[in-house]
Formats: sequence, structure tokens, C-alpha cells
Amino acid sequence: MKNIRIPSLLSVFAVLALSSCKAQLNTPKGIIAQDAQLSLVSEEYEFTEGPAVDKNGDVYFTDQPNDRIVKWDASTNTVSDYMKPSGRSNGLYFDHEGNLLAAADEKNELWSIAPDKKVTMLIADYEGKKLNGPNDLWVDLAGGIYFTDPFYKRSWWEHTEPEQTARRVYYLPKGSTVPRIVANGFEQPNGIIGSPDGKTLYIADIGAKKTFVYTIDANGNLSNKKLFTDMGSDGMTLDNRGNVYLTGKGVTVFNSKGEQIEHIDVPESWTANVTFGGAEQKTLFITAMDSVYTLEMTVQGVR
Repeated sequence: MKNIRIPSLLSVFAVLALSSCKAQLNTPKGIIAQDAQLSLVSEEYEFTEGPAVDKNGDVYFTDQPNDRIVKWDASTNTVSDYMKPSGRSNGLYFDHEGNLLAAADEKNELWSIAPDKKVTMLIADYEGKKLNGPNDLWVDLAGGIYFTDPFYKRSWWEHTEPEQTARRVYYLPKGSTVPRIVANGFEQPNGIIGSPDGKTLYIADIGAKKTFVYTIDANGNLSNKKLFTDMGSDGMTLDNRGNVYLTGKGVTVFNSKGEQIEHIDVPESWTANVTFGGAEQKTLFITAMDSVYTLEMTVQGVR
């Protein structure tokens, strides 16, 4: 009996060991590509912000103090001015028709920039009063625009106090010229991003050092507000695993449960924003102070 049992136990251990190996092999890989290093693309700016990726994987970003939108060509890893002046644009995002939407901070407006660079002013006020200063934005499946409206006093403004009584998040339905309030009660709403299925919206309150998650209702309103993590963010993005990327001191990555899974150090005092670029959207594109960086990833960006 002992001679029978010993091989049986060894067989069990062998099976367990094999199962363990398979489990390790089937464990999701890390989100950063093997041996990938943070790469400096350019440092010829004053303050970079608002990266947005087009259908080709090229990324457009802003250098707000110098009033310009810059284009990064993913195929050549080169940068060039796209629009100057640019209405002091801050956050950017492409709509479904290929127009570049811009939070044009010079006059507290929201712009649509056509491929031929023709500018259409979408909105400039709420209930007859100047917006605080649209900062970041995201487009839903229906083409509606969610945008944050904090208040950061700009040197190019003549006014010193906000005309709005609160710092909010608005929704502008496609084709409408009248935004509506969909989220309130923030100290300083800033980064915003939505899930590709159009069901979930993340909003960072950088003033309160918190990020919240909402359910997007069929009519575009927001409900079921929950705390996602006790960290605010300047800008943010998502990958195809549902991970959320927050910025500030480098880039901090959380899974969909709000658990931190990664931190990417960036050699700048502040990291403002982040998106995915490249033909396969596997290049993390980071705006930080006077510079922009890239990092190759195993995950992909989503819209």
C-alpha cells in the first residue's frame, strides 16, 4: 500500500505544481511593456496639457502659456505646431466626426476645430453668465460633451472673480447650444473620462483630492455617485482593461475597483495629463510641465 500511495502523492504534487505554473502563466501581464523606458519627446514648452488622440494615433496637446496646440506625429515621433494662436486652449478631445474639441480658456469658451482648422464656438456662457473656464472634456457615444468648469485665475483675463456661483460639470447634448449641470458640489473639478460603453464617468475633484465615479443615464444625466479613490487628478485616461490613470505626482494607475496597481515616475514636478497614442494606442503619452514623454505599454487606450 505504501508503494502505491507514495507515487500517488507525488502525482498530486506534480499536478498542483503544474497548475500553479499555469496559473502564473495565465496571470495578466503588467501594463508596462517589458524593458520599456520613459522617453522624452520634447521639452521646448512652458506648460503642456490636454492630450487628445486622433484616428491615426497622432496626439494633439496644448502649451497654454504660449497659446498653441501642438501635434505629435506617432509614425515619426516628431512634434510641430498645429494651431497658434489657439484661444488659450487647455483640454482637448476629438469628436466622432474628427473635429478637435477644445476648452478655449482665453474667453471661457468651448470650441470645435474642424480638420481645415475652421473654428466654431460651441458655448461661451451658462444662463447668460461667463463660464468659469472649461478645463477638460469627454465625448459620449451620442456625441454629447461632458466638461469640467473649475476656476483658475488666468493672467490674460480682465475679470478676477468668477461669474458662476459654483464649480461644476456640465453636459452639452450634440447639436445643442445650451449646456446643463450634471454634477455639482466640487471644490475644483478637473480631469474627466468616460468608459467606452458609455455607462460610466470618472470625475476628479483635484481640490478635494478625490476622484468619483458615476453612472451615465440614458438621457446623459449622472447618478449613483461613488468615491473611486482618495486622490484627485489633473487629467485622466482609461485602458482596455478598465484601469484608470490619474496624474499629479507622476501617473498613478488604479484598477476598476479603485485599487492602485502601478505608479509611473515622471522626472518633473507636476504631471498634468495623459492619453494613449500610436497606431495601436499602446503608447502612453504624458504631458508634464515643459515636456512631453512616451512609454510603451501592453494595454491599449480606449474611446
